[in-house]
Amino acid sequence: MSCEHKFITDLTLDNLDFQPEVLIVGTFNPSWPLSNTATWFYGRTRNARGNVNNNFWDVLPRLYGEQSLINADRKAWQAFCRNHKIAITDLITCINDADDANPEHQKHLKSYSDTAIAKEFKKFVKTDIVALLRKYPTIKHVYLTRGILDPFWKELWQGVIEYAGKNGITATTLLTPSRYAFYQQGIYNKLNPRAPLALNDFVLLKWKEKFGHL
Repeated sequence: MSCEHKFITDLTLDNLDFQPEVLIVGTFNPSWPLSNTATWFYGRTRNARGNVNNNFWDVLPRLYGEQSLINADRKAWQAFCRNHKIAITDLITCINDADDANPEHQKHLKSYSDTAIAKEFKKFVKTDIVALLRKYPTIKHVYLTRGILDPFWKELWQGVIEYAGKNGITATTLLTPSRYAFYQQGIYNKLNPRAPLALNDFVLLKWKEKFGHL
């Protein structure tokens, strides 16, 4: 069977009870394998060893001058977004050629790797981000939580950039809040040996450079 987004009913923003001003866009959160314990977007905050997997819910609240929500739950995350008029969605709604009976597909999706998604699958239902921007004209800032050097993700993001440019909307990419940000962190710390930063603080620093409306 195909692999739908774990929070597919939230992707269209129909569940919002506020008019969003900021839209944060990720990639894909698979509904299987069962080991995906996320309770909402960016919710795989820690791995099986208890180490931080993703700093999104640490960095975003601190960006707004609030305490980290890394150890909070879906209810607290959604309340934060409501208070700050932030909506969240992802670029992909469903992977149609994913088969949960295929061990290789299970392995690729269990890795939560954007590279694996782009290379190992071909049939996607894409979230219509431009349609969301038309539906919610209150959105003036759109942020993608990854780079777009990979042609696959660049193509998915290109339409957003074009629409945003024509309609006075800020559309930019952010450093990934996942553990993969350690590559850039390592470069930064080598250049700043007297003031090295922990990974979450480094991501916060880089996000501050991009969040122009704060």
